Amino acid sequence: MDIKLLRAFVTLSQLGWYHSAAEKLCITQPALTKQIQTLESLSGVTLFQRGRHGAKLTVAGEQLLRGASEVLERYDNFCAEVIGIQKGKTGKLTVGFGISSFRLAPERVAAFRSLYPDVRVSLNDMPSAVQFRLLIEGQLQTGFVRLPAPEQLESKILAEEQLVLAVAQEHDTGSVSATGLLSLSQLLQLSRDRGEGLSAQTELFLSGHHLTPRTVSAADDIQTLLALVAARDGVALLPAGVIHILLAGVRLVALEGEHTTWQTGIAWNPQIKDPLRDNFIKMVSV
Repeated sequence: MDIKLLRAFVTLSQLGWYHSAAEKLCITQPALTKQIQTLESLSGVTLFQRGRHGAKLTVAGEQLLRGASEVLERYDNFCAEVIGIQKGKTGKLTVGFGISSFRLAPERVAAFRSLYPDVRVSLNDMPSAVQFRLLIEGQLQTGFVRLPAPEQLESKILAEEQLVLAVAQEHDTGSVSATGLLSLSQLLQLSRDRGEGLSAQTELFLSGHHLTPRTVSAADDIQTLLALVAARDGVALLPAGVIHILLAGVRLVALEGEHTTWQTGIAWNPQIKDPLRDNFIKMVSV
């Protein structure tokens, strides 16, 4: 059933005159008459009784009016939602972020929410490798990731991240260098499935500086690693961004030389048309 027929029915019932309803619908009066007759034919009942006092709803017309009005309301709401999504002003935005964007991602999401209050934003902590897979599959709209991204995705560089050594506050780094601490201490690392990029960066740094830690122990999250460092259970190679979630009793030591920096940025799937995501990327990239 054509939505135009329902709109003609509801409009005529509201105004009560064919001439007035036709003007509001921007059609001719004969065209309106034909639409009402078509709807009556489809429904099998007479909807209006036409007379000196205009068009009056029949009992059957009264019974069908509420349902027709509800359908029109849902239709109009749907059209408004479509327009909002087309303009990137409403809808849901799923954003991924990782270890290197603990500060950047929440800041940019908060700024976006202030500009687009009708958008529901979901911010999910996950490794870059998982973000890449979800972006390719279309399950994630955009993500703050370690670069480079796979060739199927587009990306934009936002910052450069620095590798640092997290040590207990009591450690005397004046008499022992950072590389010396790595050789003498247990190395605490994120498990590879939780931080694949960081694990690869750590391996590059260690091999590039000919370092072999005394022992290696893995944890599943950054907070656990920092707690173990504070307890003097070992040291950890981490992104400098952890300073924003640093625990008491832990300090960060800068590292120099090769394999101590990498680029971070935002990535997305260009094959998926998404105005809302594009508005977010545009704001983030400024």
